[in-house]
Formats: sequence, structure tokens, C-alpha cells
Amino acid sequence: MQFDADLTACAELVQKSDPDRFLAAMAAPVQARPLLFALYAFNIELARAPWASQESMIAEMRVQWWRDAGAEIADGKPVRRHYVATPLARCLKPDLAACIDGMAEARRWDIYKDPFEDQAAFDSYIDRTSGSLMWMAAASLGQADEAVVRDFAYGAGVANWLRAIPQLEAQKRIPLLDGTLEGVQALARKGLEKIYKSRMGGAKVSKQSGAALLAGWQAESLLKQAIRQPERVAHGALGQSEFRRRAGLMWRTALGRW
Repeated sequence: MQFDADLTACAELVQKSDPDRFLAAMAAPVQARPLLFALYAFNIELARAPWASQESMIAEMRVQWWRDAGAEIADGKPVRRHYVATPLARCLKPDLAACIDGMAEARRWDIYKDPFEDQAAFDSYIDRTSGSLMWMAAASLGQADEAVVRDFAYGAGVANWLRAIPQLEAQKRIPLLDGTLEGVQALARKGLEKIYKSRMGGAKVSKQSGAALLAGWQAESLLKQAIRQPERVAHGALGQSEFRRRAGLMWRTALGRW
């Protein structure tokens, strides 16, 4: 698929708003990039929707807009004109677009200030957001086992979530069931275990689909960092140097690993 004005705008949005996924998409094979940029741009737009207004009704309407767009793609209907929704409809198979409904439903949590009810609710949020995004990408690019992809995506999602803690707390959200240092370590260990489990089934993910998992290339290092130094999470200091960040991606790309 050629990069038209819409896809170029998607790539620019990802580059500006999600630089890690932008690098991962650029490290993927050229033929995979249109799909990845459309999906990652969609993810940005959906993630922003709950924060679009202090009025919960307006935020709900923004989330519902994407839920309706996903339903149009899933049902094979004409899709509303939008610089992200339009290329997404061209790139994404209808059966995979069904995941968008669950993603939008999960994002409703971001609108309100209630904590997660329990561990199952938190796990569902991570799976429906990080898991569904990575699964749609992987399944679109090639053959992949859904459980393996979602396990890896859970670990990557937890790593990203821990990095977002300061911002979420600044917005008066309660992002963790257990915000103690021990609770942070336990969550990071769970995410790391999911990554290790997924790699045991790595043969079930084709090389083509593996390009979708590159987006989680930092997750293992970040989770280990959170286990060693959980206090970094509250201070917003979880992360790698620019050199290690880019070198890690280059190394995994060269070896075909995720």
C-alpha cells in the first residue's frame, strides 16, 4: 500500500505522540508499516478521547465515535471519513476490527476517577488495550498464536502503564491496586513472567507477525528496572538512555527477536 496523505499524517502523529512505537514501526519491514502506522495512530486517537473534555458526557461521546467507527469496519460498512479511520479501514480485516469495541469499552475507565475493582478488572484493561492492539497488528501481518501475542502484550502493557503512573496520578486517577513499593514489584514480576511465558511459545509467531511485537522491545528491561528500583515508578524515572533504547531495538531487529 502506498503512503497517501492520510497514512503520512498517521505516521507523523505516531512520530510526535508515540515515538517508541514510531521507531518500532520504522524497524519493521516496509510492507508492514502502513498497517502499523494506521493502528498506532488509531491507538493514540482512542487513548486521547477520554481526556478530550472535563465533561464526562463529551468524553463518552468521543470514545463512542471510535467505537462506532470500529463497528463500521467490523461490519464491512462504509467507514466515516477521517484521516485515521479511513486508512485503518483499508488495512484492517473486519474480523480483527471487532477488537476495537473492547478497546473502546476499556478506555471508558480513563474518563472517571474510580479505581479498578480488582486484579481481574486491571488485567482486562491491559489485555483489551495493549493486548488487542498488538493482536490486531500481529494477526494482520501473518500467522500468530493469539495467547502468545497477548501474553507478550500484557508484559509490554504493564511496562507502559508503570511509566504512565505519575501522569495518571496527576490527573487524580488511581492507577494501581497496590501502590506500595512491594505492589509495584509484584505487578512488574507478573508482567515479566508473561513475557517469559510468551517467548516459550515464540515458534507460534511467524517472522512476519513478529514485527508487531517489536513495539514491546523495551518491556523486559523496564520491568526488571521496576523490580530492582520500584521507587523510580513514582518519580517518573523508569526508562533507558537514548543509546540503550535504540541499540536494543536494532539488536532485536537484526536477530529477529522480540
